[in-house]
Amino acid sequence: MEGSENMRSPNPLKGKVKSNKVLIFIIILFHLVGLTGLLIPSLRPQFLQLVLYHLLLMLAVIIFSHQNVDGRLLLFVACIFVGGYGVEWLGVNRHLLFGHYQYGKTLGLQLDNVPLIIGVNWFLLIYSTGVLLQRSRLKSMFLRVIAGALLLVLLDMLIEPVAIRLDYWHWTNNIIPLSNYICWFFVSAFMLVLFERLRFKQQGMVAPVLLITQFVFFVVLNWV
Repeated sequence: MEGSENMRSPNPLKGKVKSNKVLIFIIILFHLVGLTGLLIPSLRPQFLQLVLYHLLLMLAVIIFSHQNVDGRLLLFVACIFVGGYGVEWLGVNRHLLFGHYQYGKTLGLQLDNVPLIIGVNWFLLIYSTGVLLQRSRLKSMFLRVIAGALLLVLLDMLIEPVAIRLDYWHWTNNIIPLSNYICWFFVSAFMLVLFERLRFKQQGMVAPVLLITQFVFFVVLNWV
């Protein structure tokens, strides 16, 4: 009887794998829909208004996918949100770190010239990269941080031309300075160190899929 009861008990791991598949489907579906809308000129204005909500949906997906949501995760979200907003504030209002740029209207509500959603975007990028490298074969924290920061610089190189075209932000004289990429590297590395120090339990493939999807998304927008 005891054996039969154990056989009937639900497998939480199996349930988690199934929910992760649903979350991965949501990530891919919404990026495909968004990509289609942005590539059709007549639909682009409407889809640009949805960018903010798309990022909030991805935030919900990532939080839901995290194993053992606790104070450490909430601390990480808060630190990256505040830190991400802070470095962007320095960039926009003091022209420090990244260079001379200003945000457009696409990313929504702004506080002192910086969209609030930018903190969410920093979290999504850092967390997804951290989880991807967490699942890699790199045993050294130093190598994982360096590889992750380089990966994010590469992603930023893909994002920049699209961001200018879609009114995410604009650079003075349309010149993207080298300091932007250098600072992206160091800011990303610092945030990835925090991810490592919090020692999260190894996560599933949801966050890495989001990062890979972002790469594909911006490659296509650059190519078309």
